[in-house]
Amino acid sequence: ELENQLTSKSQTLDELKESLASNGSAEQTPEAQSLRIAELCEMKDSIVNQVAQLKAAMESILEQWRAYDEIFAEVSLMTTRYLYCIDQCKPSGEEASLEALKKQVKTLQ
Repeated sequence: ELENQLTSKSQTLDELKESLASNGSAEQTPEAQSLRIAELCEMKDSIVNQVAQLKAAMESILEQWRAYDEIFAEVSLMTTRYLYCIDQCKPSGEEASLEALKKQVKTLQ
């Protein structure tokens, strides 16, 4: 989207340059027009640089979010596994007698 806006602004700037160059204002000297065109070109270059920096920053941020999502999914899976293991290892209402523990060991094997 930013690139489309930049392209649109660049085209508008080019049209303005052409218009200034072809029409020529009676109030502005060629030197003043030349300075204004140079100023507009500098502004355009500045905007292009800002967009490039923003694009690089956004790509970096997106990469960090991708890494976060992967790590979060991994941690979530491990947490679920641990909770399941804890739930399976609890004595179910009966006291932790030797017989109950032997039964649990057999179940786990």
